[in-house]
Amino acid sequence: MRRSFAFAALLLTTATPALAQNSAPQPVPYEDTIPAPKDVPYPGTIMLNVDATDVEQGIFHVRETIPVAQAGPMVLLYPSWLPGKHASRGEIEKLTGLTITANGETVPWVRDSVDVYAFHLDVPEGVDTLELSFQFTSAVAGNQGRIVVAPSMMNLQFPSVSLYPAGYFTRQIPIEATVTYPEGWTARSGLPATNRGSVYSYEPTNYMVLVDSPVFAGRYFREWELTDRVDLNVFADAPEQLAAATDEMIETHRALVEQAVKLFGTQQYDQYEFLLALTGEMGGIGLEHHRSSENGVDTDYFSGWENALGDRGLLPHEFVHSWNGKYRRGEDLWTPDFRTPMRDNQMWVYEGQTQFWGVVLAARSGMIPKEDVLGLLAFYAAIYGEGRAGRQWRPLIDTTHDPIIAARKPKPWTSWQRSEDYYVEGLLIWLETDAKIRELTGGEKSIDDFARAFFGSGRDGDWGEVTYDFAEVVDTLNGVVAWDWDSFLTERVYDVNPDVPLAGFTENGYRLVFTETPNSYMRNYESQRNRVHLGYSIGLVVSGSGNITEVTWGGPAFEAGLDVADDLIAVNGTAYSNAGLKAAVTAAKDSSDPIRLTVRSGDRIHEVVIDYHGGLRYPRLEKIASGEAGLDRLLQAK
Repeated sequence: MRRSFAFAALLLTTATPALAQNSAPQPVPYEDTIPAPKDVPYPGTIMLNVDATDVEQGIFHVRETIPVAQAGPMVLLYPSWLPGKHASRGEIEKLTGLTITANGETVPWVRDSVDVYAFHLDVPEGVDTLELSFQFTSAVAGNQGRIVVAPSMMNLQFPSVSLYPAGYFTRQIPIEATVTYPEGWTARSGLPATNRGSVYSYEPTNYMVLVDSPVFAGRYFREWELTDRVDLNVFADAPEQLAAATDEMIETHRALVEQAVKLFGTQQYDQYEFLLALTGEMGGIGLEHHRSSENGVDTDYFSGWENALGDRGLLPHEFVHSWNGKYRRGEDLWTPDFRTPMRDNQMWVYEGQTQFWGVVLAARSGMIPKEDVLGLLAFYAAIYGEGRAGRQWRPLIDTTHDPIIAARKPKPWTSWQRSEDYYVEGLLIWLETDAKIRELTGGEKSIDDFARAFFGSGRDGDWGEVTYDFAEVVDTLNGVVAWDWDSFLTERVYDVNPDVPLAGFTENGYRLVFTETPNSYMRNYESQRNRVHLGYSIGLVVSGSGNITEVTWGGPAFEAGLDVADDLIAVNGTAYSNAGLKAAVTAAKDSSDPIRLTVRSGDRIHEVVIDYHGGLRYPRLEKIASGEAGLDRLLQAK
C-alpha cells in the first residue's frame, strides 16, 4: 500500500512540470478607432441614387456621393442596429461590389476586424467628395432571408442600400435620395417624393428619417384616403386582389384611424401612410415606422376578409406604434446612430402596450368583431395560464432580450425556454392595469386615461422622439390614480412570477374556461393555419401534414417523449389527419385505452403511447359579471 502511494506521488511530481510548460499567450489589445457619434451637423449633404429596376434578380445598384471636410482617417458604417428589429439585423452579407473613388482614383478600404459593419479608409489630400458604388444583392430564395423583390412589387429599405459616416448623430446627417423603379410602377413611402415617370426624388431629410422611411412599389396599386392625414396604400400580386375591397372594409380602416386619434388625443405624425402588400411572392413583414407602416399579408386580405382575422389585427398594432415605440421610446432603446447597441428593457411597454392597444382598437374599429377579440384574448390567457411553464424560472423582463438572444430562430421548447413573451404577457399586465384603475376610481377612469397622458401628451404633429424610463411609467399611472404601481409592475415584470396573470379578466367581468368545442376564433386559427391546437389537452400543436410544431413542456406529449422534430404518421392505426387526432382525444375521454401514435423520428418509426383521458380543451372567456363589464367597456367604440 505504501508503494502505491509513493508511485502516485511520483507521477504527480513528474506531471506537474509538463503542465506548467504549456504555451500561454496574452490577448492582443483591441483599440476601437471608430469615432463615437456626436450631436453636431455633418458638413454636407449625401446624395443617394438607387437603381431598383432589376426585378428578375433582385439586385439593387447603388451610387452614393458623400462629401468630406478634410483629409485623413474616415469610417463609413452600414446600419446594424435597426429600430423596430430590436437587435443587430442589418444584412451586411448582401452588401457587395463596394468601390470607393475620389477625383477618379480608387480609395482603398479595410473592414473593421471586430465591427464588420464598419469600413476604414484614408481620405486623400485635396478630396472633398467620395464616390461609392455597390450592390445590395437581395434574397432570391427564402433560406437567404426575406424576399423583398417580386415580379410585381418590391419593398425598398434604405438602410439596405446606403452607408453613412461615423462620428455623427444620424439626425445630423443630411441626405437626398433618388430611386429609379421599373417602368409603370407606383411607389409610396412615409417620406414625400416627386416623380418623373419611374424616377422618384425624395424630399431632402436626415439619415435617421430616411432609414425610418421604407418604400413599397409595384405594378398593381390602389390608394384610399382615410383622413386628410392618413392614407391606405395597397400593393398586390394581381389586380383582382385589390378589386375585392368593398366600401365596408375600407370604412373599418377609416374607423381604426378615428378610434386611435380619439384614444391618444394627438397625431404624432404630419402625414401617415399605411403601406400594405397583398402577396404570396414577396416575404411577409410587420414593421413599425413613425410616418408609415411596412406590412405584408396574404393575397386574400380583401377577398377572404371574413377569415383573415390574423391579418386584420396587423395594421392596428403597427398604427399604435406611431405613438408607442416611435414617439415615446424607452430611454435605453433610443440610440444616436445605427451602430450603438439597443437595450430592450422597456419592451413590455413598447410592444406589450402596443399589443394591448392593437387588440383593443381592432375591436373598437370593427377590424375584428368583438366575439373574435374575446376568442383571441382567451387564446392569449390560455398560453400564459397553462402553456408557459418557463414562467417558473424566467422573469418577463428577461424575455425582452430575446430578439438579441434568439433572433426569432426556431426553438425546441418554446413553452419552457420562453420567447418574446413581453408582447402577450405585457398585454395581460396592461389589461390588469385597466381593471385596477377602474376598481380604484369606481369606473370613472380607465387605461385610456393613461394612454392619453403618456402617449398623447406632446404637440400634435410632433414626430420626434420623447424617451421615458420605468419611473415615468409609474408616475403617469399615479397621475391617473394614486396606488402602489411600482410594486405592482415590479412583481409582474421583474420578478419570477409563476402565478397566472389573469386578474385583468376576472376583475373586468370575465374568466378563462375550457370547453370541448373551439370558439370562432380558434376554429379560424386552426382552419387558416391548417393545424390542430391541442396544447391544453395532450400538449401538442400539429400541422395538417402531421408535423409537430409545438410540444408543451411537462404536458402528456412531452412526458411521452415527443418533440418538434417528430412527425405523426398514424393515430390508433389510422393514417394521420387533424380530424383523426381530435377524434382520438375525444374517444379516449370515455375509455381506459391510451392514444397510440405512430411517429417518424428521422429514419426511425416507432409507437408512442399517451395515457390521457381529459378530452379536448379549448379556451374561451366566460362572462361572470351581470350587465356591462369592464372588458365590455374597454372594447366599445368611443
